[in-house]
Amino acid sequence: MKFLSLSLRAVPAVLALLSGLAAAAPAPQATPALDATLTRIKDQRVIRLGVREVSRPFSYVDEKKQPTGYAVELCLKAVDAIKAELKLPDIKVEYVVVSGAERIPKLESGDIDLECGSSTNTKARQEKVIFSNTYFVAGARFAVRKDAPYDSLASLEGKTIALSKGTTSEKLFNQMQQSGGFKVTLVQYPNNAEAFKAVREGKAAAFVHDDVLLMGQVAGQQAEAEMTVTGSPLSVEPYGIMARKGDTALLAIVDRTLVGLFQSGEINKLYDKWFDTKSFKVPMSRLTRDSVARPTKEAGVAMVLGYQL
Repeated sequence: MKFLSLSLRAVPAVLALLSGLAAAAPAPQATPALDATLTRIKDQRVIRLGVREVSRPFSYVDEKKQPTGYAVELCLKAVDAIKAELKLPDIKVEYVVVSGAERIPKLESGDIDLECGSSTNTKARQEKVIFSNTYFVAGARFAVRKDAPYDSLASLEGKTIALSKGTTSEKLFNQMQQSGGFKVTLVQYPNNAEAFKAVREGKAAAFVHDDVLLMGQVAGQQAEAEMTVTGSPLSVEPYGIMARKGDTALLAIVDRTLVGLFQSGEINKLYDKWFDTKSFKVPMSRLTRDSVARPTKEAGVAMVLGYQL
């Protein structure tokens, strides 16, 4: 099997490069004059947050049918700052559930004002939207059944791979298919839960996605006895809150809110609330810690093919 590769031995160099870029990131500037979205929020007293249905623990709809999660909580902190900036404490929050494929179109159409999910900051996406500072860094791996003999990318050649539509993992595996060096059958599912279910039921060998979201599916579906997350990282996936192109004033408030949480240390309490629970434990990674210490908006990198996502 041939790849166009950054080999995995190159991972430390990639991580060092990203850390260096994070160190060079400029400090957030003062909020500019109101943009179109802030003006509308001020006039209508409503802000619309795009949330995900099953992206645990970042953004999902709980048993009470309420949007919740780490990214949702960060967005609500930003909403508080927006209320203070506009001197309008009565601004209402409206939630709009979006899929991975819908999130950018819903932003562009004005159906949502901020996307509060688990969206990787990529060069391709930067052509359509703008991203906040990174608040989490994941890496693409794969979920498999514990009784399956798949523990590496090579072991999946010739098998069926489940993907969640509209994700960077979908893009990565399509690129790998096009390179001609990796032959698999790719099946797209509308969301993470459906793709995870396909593997659990034996319809696919693996579900490739961001490791923390795969872990969230294992914990959320109480599948620890059947499923595991394995394989070497295939990418660096920095998550940010998305806003429309041109909404620089709105995003400046979001960035200022995040930096305030980072500098005060409050981010650690929020992190532990969602990632250090009885059923779900994910220690803060070095890249996430670096992004907290030195705020950055650097785009993600695929480490198998060696291209920017």
